[in-house]
Amino acid sequence: MQLTTIFAFLGNLGGPEIFLIVLFVLIFFGAKKIPELARGLGRGIREFKDATKEIKDEIEEGVKDDKPVTK
Repeated sequence: MQLTTIFAFLGNLGGPEIFLIVLFVLIFFGAKKIPELARGLGRGIREFKDATKEIKDEIEEGVKDDKPVTK
């Protein structure tokens, strides 16, 4: 995964803006909380990806079951 796709949701934020966001997070949450926040975010992303994969698999399975039988 490219870095540009990871930060695509940020729009036109540049280096200074990202620096200020990181600084705010450090001040607001503290350095000890950041790993815990990142771990929780990672779990949330993983659960979302797993759920979307399950839905996709169910849809594909349903499409396979609905194919007409040719004689």
